[in-house]
Amino acid sequence: QVQLVESGGGLVQPGGSLRLSCAASGSIFGINTMGWYRQAPGKQRELVADITSGGSTKYADSAKDRFTISRDNAKTTVYLQMNSLKPDDTAVYYCSAWVLLRLYWGQGTQVTVSS
Repeated sequence: QVQLVESGGGLVQPGGSLRLSCAASGSIFGINTMGWYRQAPGKQRELVADITSGGSTKYADSAKDRFTISRDNAKTTVYLQMNSLKPDDTAVYYCSAWVLLRLYWGQGTQVTVSS
């Protein structure tokens, strides 16, 4: 089994920053792309950004120029630096990881952007 544990969510004012972390553990041999998705109330879950084990990144248009995804040298922890946050960024953020052709999810962490 694979466990993904997220941290770093919370309440932040518009224009502020947060850094999310997600640590993978368990049977993670062969871990490949890790990423962040988000789901706002009444909306579908959507990709925010992902990063392959080789370091290639992909961003949603809403995240470009404001968010940065990165990964540690061991390739088992992924980060999402979020700057210039907007109320529209309010959502539950989920970490994801592909391990040997199976997709795993974290439990989610709430991000609320409000004054």
